[in-house]
Amino acid sequence: MRIIFLFVIAFSVLGCSTTLTSPTPQYLTVLHTNDNHGRFWHNEKGEYGMAARKTLIDSLRNKAIAQGHTVLLLSGGDINTGIPESDLQYAEPDFKGMSLIGYDAMALGNHEFDNPMSVLKKQQQWANFPFLSANIFEKSTGKNVFDSYKVFNKNGLSIAVIGLTTTDTAKIGNPEYIRQLEFKDPIEITAQLAQKIKAQYNPDITIALTHMGHYVDASHAINAPGDVTLARSLPTNTLDMIIGGHSQEPVCMAAKNVNDDNFKPGLACTPDQQNGTWIMQAHEWGKYVGKAEFKLENGQLTLLNYKLLPVNLYVDKQHPDGTTSSVLANEYITPNPQLNAFLAEYQEKGAKQIEGKIGYVNARLEGDRNKVRYQQTNLARVIIQAQMNSTDADFGIMSGGGVRDSIAAGEVSYKDILKAQPFQNRVAYIDIAGEDLWQYLEVVTRFPPDSGAYMQYHKLSFEHKNNTLVKVLINGQALDKSKTYRMSINNFNASGGDGYPALTTAKGFVVTDETDSNALKRFFAEHSPIDAAQFAPK
Repeated sequence: MRIIFLFVIAFSVLGCSTTLTSPTPQYLTVLHTNDNHGRFWHNEKGEYGMAARKTLIDSLRNKAIAQGHTVLLLSGGDINTGIPESDLQYAEPDFKGMSLIGYDAMALGNHEFDNPMSVLKKQQQWANFPFLSANIFEKSTGKNVFDSYKVFNKNGLSIAVIGLTTTDTAKIGNPEYIRQLEFKDPIEITAQLAQKIKAQYNPDITIALTHMGHYVDASHAINAPGDVTLARSLPTNTLDMIIGGHSQEPVCMAAKNVNDDNFKPGLACTPDQQNGTWIMQAHEWGKYVGKAEFKLENGQLTLLNYKLLPVNLYVDKQHPDGTTSSVLANEYITPNPQLNAFLAEYQEKGAKQIEGKIGYVNARLEGDRNKVRYQQTNLARVIIQAQMNSTDADFGIMSGGGVRDSIAAGEVSYKDILKAQPFQNRVAYIDIAGEDLWQYLEVVTRFPPDSGAYMQYHKLSFEHKNNTLVKVLINGQALDKSKTYRMSINNFNASGGDGYPALTTAKGFVVTDETDSNALKRFFAEHSPIDAAQFAPK
């Protein structure tokens, strides 16, 4: 009887947990990328590209499996938007390429909503892995629109992966495509969902796969809170790691809450850790594959090794004589021949749609992300001038996040135009009374640097004193509140995109049939050669 009683007690103790703590260590290798943005093909220098990425990932996966590791390959989202050859084909080569590489799951990024939902559904069909987001709900029903999580059971290891999307999608996503969606607080959602998953599955490891951004020491400014805030806001040990995207940076830390500004391809990288949670991000475009090796022993998860492995990236090497040359940061990775051949057909098809030169500019037009979100640039002014010409406007504005690439000096191709303006927003304008315009500018002139909302403008100047708008000039003349002015703007910002006040129902608002890229293309065709100095910010 005593033996039976002891057996019952032992069974009850063991039965309180789905996963038994094993004295034998288990190992997990997590591979990750994020913010692909249409870069299925390598660039002009042969950097990155999915075919080389596959070669690297296949090698890493095979080595890890040979060492007895469980392997997961994850993406932090934003597969869409950035390269015309991909954009014109709705990222079909990118999603199919990811499927052939063998991704296990991806978080939905804000740029997954650059197209209508019908396109996103088609992309789901092209992919053989789940799109995850636990905090996107349908307003009419209150139900999740996508899978919230996926539990992987591999080699006796149970791994829960929870998907999360930045709540900023509600203001930076195309309003025409997301009106029916609600983006809820990821912290509240994760806290509830993690408890549910633990009760149902009791996973060995829990991962948040996010597209929310890494902001050092949680300093997210105008942006929605990101991965650091998420980790700090949850009870300790809720998440073992956060694999992220959105802020498009290599998450490499020099010290606690201090970014490693000296990181370059090929150098060591220490990921962030907050509240017991490792936070990792692999920059952008498939430039790197992140590789994290973990050991799970007696319920304790330990990070053994972390690397950001460059995919055929070049770095500047300084020679003893003081000269520099561009050299590979690592050994050359030969693109996988099968995937390369598969993607080459899409590259050729896309290239045919955008071939040919359409103009000339005598100096670089600046559109880099780290410029257009911080300061006025000449390319933004060229874009706005093109839209002003299309609408006969007195001045124009747009959010800096709408400029996606620079245009180099020399001949300008249609591809250059589409890289700078990939969204196919329509050009719009509003005839607005001076009094109403002043109130509108009170809002949009306050958007701070380091955000996609930061306002680029042309034929407009203004002044703040004590955080109050005190002066506005249009074409060098003081704004007259009794006059009516015509302002050019794209339909994304006019619909409330990037947090701009909505204008679509206002009197005097008109949306044209011309896209922003076509307006810019026509401007180059009609006004080349373009003198960049004429558009230099003053």
